[in-house]
Amino acid sequence: MMRFDVITLFPEMVRDAAGYGVTGSAIQRGIVDLVVWNPRDYTQDRRHTVDDRPYGGGPGMVMKVEPVRDAIRAARAGSPMPARVVFLSPQGKRLTQDAMNRFAASERMILLAGRYEGIDQRLVDSEVDEEWSVGDYVLSGGELAALIVIDAVTRLLPDVLGQAESARQDSHMHGLLDFPHYTRPAAIDGMTVPEVLLSGDHRAIQRWRTKQALGKTWLRRPDLLNDATLSAEERKLLEEFINQHVEGG
Repeated sequence: MMRFDVITLFPEMVRDAAGYGVTGSAIQRGIVDLVVWNPRDYTQDRRHTVDDRPYGGGPGMVMKVEPVRDAIRAARAGSPMPARVVFLSPQGKRLTQDAMNRFAASERMILLAGRYEGIDQRLVDSEVDEEWSVGDYVLSGGELAALIVIDAVTRLLPDVLGQAESARQDSHMHGLLDFPHYTRPAAIDGMTVPEVLLSGDHRAIQRWRTKQALGKTWLRRPDLLNDATLSAEERKLLEEFINQHVEGG
């Protein structure tokens, strides 16, 4: 079982969203355990205050150390399984498939979802093990980012997907984007499925799929190719794709 503990001011938002699709099925089947912790439950005043004005002035509010710290520590103590605290924030390293693969190899994660202008840096320095970002943009809170991590990790767990090959063929699993997919009917609205996919020649189909994955990556995410280690055959296929693309205008 993989356990996710989420520190959030909106526990129902996380529970509800995680209850659908692949993640929801994994929870129902006991492959994934999801536990949420609300920092408001660890406040000492009647208003359950979790934020205050920033030192130095400026707009917005900052999440206070004490309630978030106590929620994290309660989460750590909630299970004997060790867990690293992962803070989802725009200041973190950009999440990659390699990071998701590493997360999936663990038994437990504590995901910290911030709100407002941010979290007191002293809390980050003392309680957070890793800081990650889902992209170069700003969300209203870390709940959606935490749900992205939960979904991406869950689909990598054994027995979650109907076919394990589905996860292995996903975009980014091998450092490349995915190849195009087609299903029945073979022709619709004047558009047809590439003939090679109807040929039954599995070697030719695999070659076509590899070529398309390389080509799509070259067109849309050429930066990924900088870090990719391509075989001689893959380099040949990529060169073929580029030449055909240039010739086709």
